[in-house]
Amino acid sequence: MDWLGIGVVIIGIALFILVVILIKPLNKLAGILNNLQKTTSGLPQQMEELTSQATEALRSGNDTLHEVNQQVKELTPIFQLVGDATRAANYASSSLVDAVMKVKKDTDGNEFTKRNHLEGIYGLATLAYYIIQQSKRRNTIDMES
Repeated sequence: MDWLGIGVVIIGIALFILVVILIKPLNKLAGILNNLQKTTSGLPQQMEELTSQATEALRSGNDTLHEVNQQVKELTPIFQLVGDATRAANYASSSLVDAVMKVKKDTDGNEFTKRNHLEGIYGLATLAYYIIQQSKRRNTIDMES
């Protein structure tokens, strides 16, 4: 045999040893790829189920939001009435406070009421006076109309 033949035999033996060494890892890699194929073969069906569930959840949320919007539209006039009543009550109470403060400033009985601790009765009397004056004004306005 010449040197070329010996070289080819050595290369052949080396390749044979390499194949024997790589058989076990290549078999494991084949098993892993087989398991991966089994796992990924079910993905389209799982994704379809997941997408249908997400679509159903979004549809349900949309319906709920639509119902809430309808109910808010129905309740809006009531909220406006409550707001108007609150503003009217606020205006009336501020007018009442202004009137009470004006009457309180105009009278000289402050020293007497503080000395005898009659502030509560004084406030009640002022409120009664204001209510009587308002009713008189309303009666005169109603009679003129």
